Amino acid sequence: MTRIKRGYIARKRRTKIRLFTSSFRGAHSKLTRTISQQKIKALVSAHRDRDRKKRDFRSLWISRINAIIGQNKQKVYYIYSIIMYNMSKRQLLLNRKIVAQIAILKRNCLFMIANEIIKK
Repeated sequence: MTRIKRGYIARKRRTKIRLFTSSFRGAHSKLTRTISQQKIKALVSAHRDRDRKKRDFRSLWISRINAIIGQNKQKVYYIYSIIMYNMSKRQLLLNRKIVAQIAILKRNCLFMIANEIIKK
């Protein structure tokens, strides 16, 4: 029986996978089986870490807000949870990212917002 050479379709598929893993080191960018395994692993990691990134940024914003609130000299609010609770109770719709940016860039503005919330 004569030997059948694989056609261009399999080669095209392997080339496409190789382009994805071209920046990987060593056998992870050279050998076909290893390439396919590393591609799966990379896509799984990317999918998992998109959710993890959201969690990490949320915790970063919370710690930034909490740090700035703790530096308030008047000590009206000195805990993050209390200020966020009162902001939601007063229907002041600012998310944690915006509040953290206000806290870093305009510290006095955050203290003014906190004082206005407590007066009402």
